[in-house]
Amino acid sequence: MEFLINNMPPIMFATLICFLLLGFPVAFSLAANGILYALLGIAFGEFTFPFLQALPDRVFGIVQNDSLLAVPFFTLMGLILERSGMAEDLLETIGQLFGPIRGGLAIAVVFVGAMLAATTGVVSASVISMGLISLPIMLRYGYDRKLATGVIAASGTLSQIIPPSLVLIILADQLGRSIGDMYRGAMIPGFILAGAYILYVVIASLIKPSYAPALPPEARVYREPNGSNGLASLAVLVVVASVGAWLLGKVFLSEKSAADETIVLNLLLWGVIAFVIAGLNRLLRLKMLSQIAERVVFVMVPPLFLIFLVLGTIFIGVATPTEGGAMGAVGAIIMALIRGRLTMSLLKQAMDTTTKLTSFVVFILVGSTIFTLTFTGFGGQHWVEGLFASLPGGEVGFLIVVSVATFFLAFFLDFFELAFIIVPLLGPVADKMGIDLIWFGVLLAVNMQTSFMHPPFGFALFYLRSVAPKQDYIDRVTGKKVKRVTTGEIYKGSIPFIVIQLCMVAAVMAFPGLVMHYKGTGTGIDPSQVTFDTGTSYGTDPYGSDSSGDKGDKSEQGSGDAYDDPANAFK
Repeated sequence: MEFLINNMPPIMFATLICFLLLGFPVAFSLAANGILYALLGIAFGEFTFPFLQALPDRVFGIVQNDSLLAVPFFTLMGLILERSGMAEDLLETIGQLFGPIRGGLAIAVVFVGAMLAATTGVVSASVISMGLISLPIMLRYGYDRKLATGVIAASGTLSQIIPPSLVLIILADQLGRSIGDMYRGAMIPGFILAGAYILYVVIASLIKPSYAPALPPEARVYREPNGSNGLASLAVLVVVASVGAWLLGKVFLSEKSAADETIVLNLLLWGVIAFVIAGLNRLLRLKMLSQIAERVVFVMVPPLFLIFLVLGTIFIGVATPTEGGAMGAVGAIIMALIRGRLTMSLLKQAMDTTTKLTSFVVFILVGSTIFTLTFTGFGGQHWVEGLFASLPGGEVGFLIVVSVATFFLAFFLDFFELAFIIVPLLGPVADKMGIDLIWFGVLLAVNMQTSFMHPPFGFALFYLRSVAPKQDYIDRVTGKKVKRVTTGEIYKGSIPFIVIQLCMVAAVMAFPGLVMHYKGTGTGIDPSQVTFDTGTSYGTDPYGSDSSGDKGDKSEQGSGDAYDDPANAFK
């Protein structure tokens, strides 16, 4: 009995892992585990029933948490965009743009994955869209199957780290930090990760040209009457819009503007200038731009505007993340309406899926709250602190062990489960060690991203498996037989991208500035030098003693009669 009482926190955690491995739903495993051990704690005399009276307040606190409203808003926005055909248009246009170069289709997939991540924030929508649209084209033109499947799955997981990611919302809530700060901190690591994917594709296509061939000339849709591809016109437009955005950015941005704010606003300005030029070209029939230039502008600018509507308003302080999510959902509905894709059936499906996902998140959060309350009642936080405090290496040792543990737990648990189970336990320890919790949250987010890519339980791999061809088929364009994609090929294709994600974890750990830029340039004031001194500005005190006169002898301070007279007491 004494052994059980002294080791209740690790026993609780081990029981929870057993429940999860047996396949019980996460929310109910957490709640049942918490209630079971709470009853045992009461029976053992560790705490009493009044201790559990904190539970209703905690549950009501979850329901009243305005920040969690961002979850349904961003989910609805992503689902409507995915069903409105935006992903299809982006993939088709960017594929034509990069197609003429080796590995161009794979680069287009990464590029569109980053764009979808910055607008949808939903992994399933990104992976399924790109799997349905890009995979048949890549297989048609002879792409290596492992490279094709790996780049689609990995690009879809960018939705986990590039704002407005759902996991960043959950992590910010669990760590008690601002969602806006978490978004700012994650933005640069997210785009660096996308750049690393592109770099891998380029290197792979150089080493093995047959792995990622260029699109053949007959597959290139946008051709000018003179036979040129029109890329020169696009290059000129990009340069003109970039210069205009830079000049206008000087007007709207100060030198102390944060990097994330600068990036988002310059992207918006670039899009507006390019859209105006392309619109005037079409309206006045100036014929200054090529087909591909016009197509790129009209397909890319609406998502850029939506990115600003969501992230830009958050970064410049106009809207909270919840309000930004609401505006994003409205913007997605308007975009679908303009494109003629908004129907009652689409809206109903999107709202139905949003309701299910939101309920899923809230139920897990309630179960996590019950588990955490009981765990705390047994002194679990002290057990966790003692466990990590005894590690060699101090802060670095703690971060390495947490990163390794998160990586291996991701083989069995998805990011929601990881966020609700381990973050409430590790967050207080990191805070006590003096680790910045935004940086810690982004580090965990990059690590949790691997949970979508892990064989055999990676959800991104399951999503891709559901849309990849399971049988050999005849391609409708070439008329040639295309072999099916095996599950083993999908798993093997994910491994290089898991390695890239782990390298990104190491980079965030080694270079905290990748995340810490969220604090901006600051005011230049050293808080340690700030003092509060009333001086003698109050004149005569209310007790009749002139405070501007005798300030009292230092020997009187602390003496027994120093406080007999209020004038002496206050000096």
